[in-house]
Amino acid sequence: MELKVTTLDGKAAGSIQLADDVFGLEVRQDILHRMVRYQQLKAMAGTHDVKHRSEGSRTGKKFVKQKGSGGARHGDRKAPQFRGGGRAFGPTPRSHAIDLPKKVRALALKHALSSKAKSGSLIVVDSVSQKEAKTAGLLATFGKLAWTNALIIDGAAVDQNFALSARNIPHIDVLPVQGINVVSILKRDKLVLTKAALEALEARFA
Repeated sequence: MELKVTTLDGKAAGSIQLADDVFGLEVRQDILHRMVRYQQLKAMAGTHDVKHRSEGSRTGKKFVKQKGSGGARHGDRKAPQFRGGGRAFGPTPRSHAIDLPKKVRALALKHALSSKAKSGSLIVVDSVSQKEAKTAGLLATFGKLAWTNALIIDGAAVDQNFALSARNIPHIDVLPVQGINVVSILKRDKLVLTKAALEALEARFA
C-alpha cells in the first residue's frame, strides 16, 4: 500500500510504501473488542472497599440470650442485618485485569492500524518538530489540515516544543511510538504517524 507523505505546512513530501501485513489486514472487530476490554479492565483501579463483619468497630459481645428471648438467635451487633453492622458480600480491593496472549495483543494493534488505513484516516507526515512552543500557531496549522480530532504518534521521543504546543489543544493526543495502543487509536478520528514512528512500527512487527 502506497501513501502520500505531507508536511505540517500541507505540502507534499513524497510517498511511502506501507507493509500490507501491518496496514492491509481485513479488520476483525472481535479482536479489537477483546483488546479494548483488556485495556479498560487493566486500567481499572480496583480500590473499591467496604467494611465487613470482622472490620466493624462495634462490640463483639453476644447481646441477647440464645434461648428464652422470644426472638431470633443472634451473636453480636456487627451482623449485616443491624444498623452499623458489616456489609454482606461487599466489594474488596482486587485486580480486574484479564489475560490476553501477547500474539493477540500484537494482532489487535495491526488491525487497529489497518482500520485507519482502510477508512482513509491514516496520515503520514515527514516530521512534527517545531522551532518554538506556540499553541496558537499549532492550532492554526491543525485547522488548515482539518486535524480537529487526532492521535499523533512521533518517534522514540516526541519533539518537546511540539508536545508543549499540543498539550492544551482539545481532542488532540500526542504519544511516542512506544505508547501507541488500540484504545487511543480507536478513540480519535485520525491517526497521524511521523516517518520515524512508521519505521519503528514496521521494525517492531518485522
